[in-house]
Amino acid sequence: MRTSIFALVASLAAASAQVYQGFNYGSVFTNGAPITEQDYEREFNTAKQLQGTSGRFTSARLFTTIQAGTPNAPTEAIQAAKVTQTKLLLGIFLSSTDEAFNNELTALRSAITQFGQDLVDLVIGISVGSEDLYRISPTGIENKSNPGEGPDAVVRRINAVKQALSTTILRSKPVGHVDTWTAYVNSSNAAVIDAVDFVGVDAYPYFQTTQANSIENGESLFFEAYNATVAVSGGKPVWITETGWPVSGPNSGQAVANLANAETYWDEVGCRVFGQVNTFWYTLRDSFPNAPSPSFGVVGSTLSNTPLYDLTCPGDSSSSSASAGSSTSSSVAISSGAPGASTTPAQRETSATPSVPSQDTPSQGAGSSGSSPVSSPVQNTVAPSVKTIMTYTTVTTCPVTYTEGSETKTSLTTSAVAVTSTHGTTLATVATSVSAYAALSTAESCPTNLNGNFEFPHLIVPVDKNQPDKAFGTSFNGRISPTISSFFNFDLPTSLAGKTCSLVFLFPKRDQLQTANYTLSGTGGITIDRLKSPSDSATTYNNQPEFNVTVNSIPDLQPGNSYVIGSGGCFAGDRSGYKLSATGSLDLDYFQDFNPSPIGLYITSC
Repeated sequence: MRTSIFALVASLAAASAQVYQGFNYGSVFTNGAPITEQDYEREFNTAKQLQGTSGRFTSARLFTTIQAGTPNAPTEAIQAAKVTQTKLLLGIFLSSTDEAFNNELTALRSAITQFGQDLVDLVIGISVGSEDLYRISPTGIENKSNPGEGPDAVVRRINAVKQALSTTILRSKPVGHVDTWTAYVNSSNAAVIDAVDFVGVDAYPYFQTTQANSIENGESLFFEAYNATVAVSGGKPVWITETGWPVSGPNSGQAVANLANAETYWDEVGCRVFGQVNTFWYTLRDSFPNAPSPSFGVVGSTLSNTPLYDLTCPGDSSSSSASAGSSTSSSVAISSGAPGASTTPAQRETSATPSVPSQDTPSQGAGSSGSSPVSSPVQNTVAPSVKTIMTYTTVTTCPVTYTEGSETKTSLTTSAVAVTSTHGTTLATVATSVSAYAALSTAESCPTNLNGNFEFPHLIVPVDKNQPDKAFGTSFNGRISPTISSFFNFDLPTSLAGKTCSLVFLFPKRDQLQTANYTLSGTGGITIDRLKSPSDSATTYNNQPEFNVTVNSIPDLQPGNSYVIGSGGCFAGDRSGYKLSATGSLDLDYFQDFNPSPIGLYITSC
């Protein structure tokens, strides 16, 4: 199913900045032997000449700037790129030691001295680190993906690279970071996004084993991951640094690794992003001399211009039997999950075997070895295409009436509110108790749709009173039941000062959803509390933050409704925490998603 989930800025087509596409390249073969200049030349030329791609794979993402087998000599991939005119996303590998990082800086400085203007012409960006935040997360640790770095350390390294480049001919090149999308949507890592010029995201539906991750869902899972990253990127360019589907290997959840599925994923994901956003596919070749498991290479152990499956994209002028190219189509998405099999950092950063994604946040796009470049100044954003049906205005005093389906019901005190129906969803204006929530004003609420400005929760954390000391970590899903509550954090920018904000809960019918889903049983509603302090990934039932005030409640939650929880002055510059708890026997498990039709808890502003 082709849904327009991935929307590009309208000016992209007219932008002068080039869009790059290429593959990821490690520094050693699978037997540990260093990849040499001649090896890189052969691989770069093979990428350019792949049947079906019209010669568009002319860029390369490197995981390290150091030549394998040396302490700090520049990678021989640079000379190979000069010979073959291949653009480079240089990688600065991070590890737990200052010495290793300083060796990367030494190699970079040496490359600047050695290649001069040639390097300026080749480099499209510098990526500092690869999945460091994921590796230090509970999921990364469980998958033995260490060493990793926390956000403060990653920011320190990013700033050190920028400082080192500030007086060199590479000073104008964008500096970014590559990580899994789950790392980016975790608000505790927001400082990393603030520090970079571009965001590199790795996403692998194949590894999202806690979700329905068969190839039929690969497209939607990927695009949800990309869109979730865009939602927290602060308007910075988001490059696709790693994604792909294995041609061989074990089943991973419902995902099957084979040539047919790899081709389907290329068609449904690759062909929709090539030429639209900087993209580095995983991977050209990962099976020399021995094939890893899983193996993602589009060519086998022997380099060949004939790929293992057809890479021709729909509408590509190239006639070919097997190959992929860049397309002008647009679309993308995300998903959540749990750990699956993973590789060690050494394996992933040298031979470039993808790592298992951290699948514990809304929508999961797993990550792995690699950093991705896309130094386009044009932001490739994902804008949900929400269609407004009509607007209703309700002015009420105590008590207030609202509609759910065809029924008229009564709730708490409220003030005038204007709400807009989207995709035929009937809006239920839930009353606002002004006395209970001092921040609320009598101003009209903002629309209950995501056409305008809105804030996506940067952290969702469930707690279970039956497992009171267990920290479930971040999640992509909101779960609300008689025993389980979910905590939501919103980071409201200072630019919202003086504006009106509305806390809204959107709950469409299942047939209105394109990329999300939910399960609902029992009867009852939801109570919404504002917290004295935000939650974090270590929050449990026993250590949960104290609530400040009960903002409101939805007495009878029904599909096909959008609820205004409360409206008032925005808590600009604040990290606001909310807790959603069930009343009655209600049991709801939903995937938070802003794609049509949006579902979940949001803050809209006007």
